[in-house]
Amino acid sequence: MPGVKVLVVDDEAVIRKGLCRVMEGMGYQAESSESGYGAIEKLQKAPFSIVITDLKMPGMDGIEVLKAIKILQPDVPVIIITGYSTVDTAVEAMKKGAFDYISKPFTPEQIIDMVEKALEQRTIQMQLTHPAVGSNRNGFEIFVGESEAMQRVYTRIKQVAPTDSTVLITGQSGTGKELVAKAIHKNSIRCNKPFVAVDCTSLVENLLESELFGHVKGSFTGAVQTKMGLFKVADGGTLFLDEISNISLATQGKLLRVLQEFKITPIGGTKPIPIDIRLITATNKDLSDLVKEGLFRQDLFFRLNIIPVNLPPLVDREGDLPFLIGHFLKKFSEEIGKEINGVSPAAMAILDRHPFTGNVRELENIIERAVVLTQNKLIQPEDLEIQFTADDPPEITTEPIPQSAESLKEVKRQVREKAVEPVERAFLIQALEQNSWVVTRAAKSVGMLRPNFQAMLKKHGISVRDHSE
Repeated sequence: MPGVKVLVVDDEAVIRKGLCRVMEGMGYQAESSESGYGAIEKLQKAPFSIVITDLKMPGMDGIEVLKAIKILQPDVPVIIITGYSTVDTAVEAMKKGAFDYISKPFTPEQIIDMVEKALEQRTIQMQLTHPAVGSNRNGFEIFVGESEAMQRVYTRIKQVAPTDSTVLITGQSGTGKELVAKAIHKNSIRCNKPFVAVDCTSLVENLLESELFGHVKGSFTGAVQTKMGLFKVADGGTLFLDEISNISLATQGKLLRVLQEFKITPIGGTKPIPIDIRLITATNKDLSDLVKEGLFRQDLFFRLNIIPVNLPPLVDREGDLPFLIGHFLKKFSEEIGKEINGVSPAAMAILDRHPFTGNVRELENIIERAVVLTQNKLIQPEDLEIQFTADDPPEITTEPIPQSAESLKEVKRQVREKAVEPVERAFLIQALEQNSWVVTRAAKSVGMLRPNFQAMLKKHGISVRDHSE
């Protein structure tokens, strides 16, 4: 899943490179442009999470870049950097929609703080204001997400729902196969008739047959009364058989006969009963492989696979994660009675990199647990209880999450130090080069006291002797 993507726009190479190093050190993706025109080209081709742009640049300045961003990607926060700090330019930038305004010289720590605040605000805004579903998807209110992968699913549902064709839904566990079945039913001519769902893994073989086809009184031990099967219960509506791959070959044969004749014979019965149902099945396995292994009837597979619908795993649903998180936060906050405003950037970074092998169901469980456990308005990393991997972002330690707020703060401080070191060094060298390596002038040019500037030189092992005239 995509993480935070930052665009740095500045005509000074040292600033561009330095800011990109800081952003990458924080685990973000960073791209840069030396001009406003180049930045606009990048924004036209790909989405970004945040833009940091210089105010004074040749050609297109920062205010013009800001205006263009508000048209191309209006939800993206923009931070304006300038060495020409005046109240007027600051006010103008804020009026045009800038998130904030920072003056040179600034420290890496200051820009990191500003970026984190901007990302936090953007995350909360997306989680709270983006609708769970698109308003143009009538009948799909149970879905959350607008990714291209899910748009293909919505299109297929619209195509198949008005028909009476048999549908086979495939996808990993936790992707929402039953939700698709319900959406097909809701948008079909059978929408006012029953929707009956059966989990084929939850019943042993003899009970499954009894549930599906029904039985007559006395047909087997325990059959104390006649029972109507679910095929008949769903008469006129839709029968959904989840995890169809788990039924035996014997039951497969009976199901095939039902699809051929649209009649069922209860266990112990002798008279076929006509039924009028639409059948939708689902599986997390490849039925064609099971056919090759002799575990699934080929003729039944062809009957079931008339209209296939494949659900993407969560990892392939690019852009849907924040909206799913917002949906589940709202759901569980209301159920539990807590006021949760969103997910912190650090927690969001963990969720961005998590593989979600259990898909949407796993995400739902994680958010429910976090809402129950958190003592904060924002979900924090320690609330998620996710096992980290070596691929997690640098600001996320692979060690167990610190239990106290102070230890968590210390981890973040150490990570920030590693991220800002190369930028601080570049900042010092640039100041010295622009002032002929005279320490007093360099310190004054960046608004620092000489002793503090010298302390930073010592910290980074920078000597001015070799450069003195």
